Amino acid sequence: MKRRDFIINTAATSTFVGLGGLSLNSCQGLGSKQVTILHTNDVHSHIDPFPKSHSLYPNLGGVARRASLVERIRNENPNTLLLDAGDIFQGTPYFNFYGGELEFKLMSKLKYDAATIGNHDFDNGVDGLLAQIPNATFDLLSANYDFSNTVLDGFVKPYNIYLLDNIKIGVYGIGIQLDGLVTKRLYKETVYLNPFEIALDTERKLKEEEHCDLIICLSHLGYDYDSPDRPSDTQLAQRTHYTNLIIGGHTHTFLENPEVYTNQQGNPVLVNQVGAYGLNLGRIDFYFDQNKNAKANGVSIKV
Repeated sequence: MKRRDFIINTAATSTFVGLGGLSLNSCQGLGSKQVTILHTNDVHSHIDPFPKSHSLYPNLGGVARRASLVERIRNENPNTLLLDAGDIFQGTPYFNFYGGELEFKLMSKLKYDAATIGNHDFDNGVDGLLAQIPNATFDLLSANYDFSNTVLDGFVKPYNIYLLDNIKIGVYGIGIQLDGLVTKRLYKETVYLNPFEIALDTERKLKEEEHCDLIICLSHLGYDYDSPDRPSDTQLAQRTHYTNLIIGGHTHTFLENPEVYTNQQGNPVLVNQVGAYGLNLGRIDFYFDQNKNAKANGVSIKV
């Protein structure tokens, strides 16, 4: 699909794009209010950095480095959200030994605001996920997993709203089809709802009923597929009306900058994903003018 034009600032290797019809003629006068969105995906229990001898990622990643980076950015701009797009669990012995306890406790130390649920977050079943929720001070968001008939009923929200410098930010979660990825005995009576239908309904609520200024989807659908029958972030972006940013996971896709797609209103939607294993931290800055129109700047930062 044809994407909106955007301006590349080569010095910062970042993308500037106007949202809501705002012009792209300058990177000056970006707006009086700045909201920073930091994000990860598919960390897969990677707590430590990769060893220096690793053939692909020598001495990269690690929660401690991410914590330092997040702290520095929050000091630059206190109006910051930290989000995760799922598959927090599974991938190192830390998960085998602690069942997700360490991952959730460390994310809480980093003051994550919200995360969606990936397929591997069911690897200890709905009971195993429930057991770790007391260790999470952040919100678990999923709009298209119906947990009504499971032990997770009441512990997962479809969306939440965050207020930063009088900017109202709605964040909702969308998950992948579990059948074929997760055995039934693990997800039990969790009901998978059509992600496109649920996303459109949720973003409408956030815009028309909750009057959000910025709407973010935490998606674990996957960035894009050869088959049009598999729901993806690129498809979702083009079907939406009000979502401004889709933070993706599942496919371990590394994007240096957010991709820009056009929604049903003719407005740009940013789609971003920063690989896997905590190697990168996504950063997207939204600059709001006095009328709460926004421009955005996005970049992936190596940890």
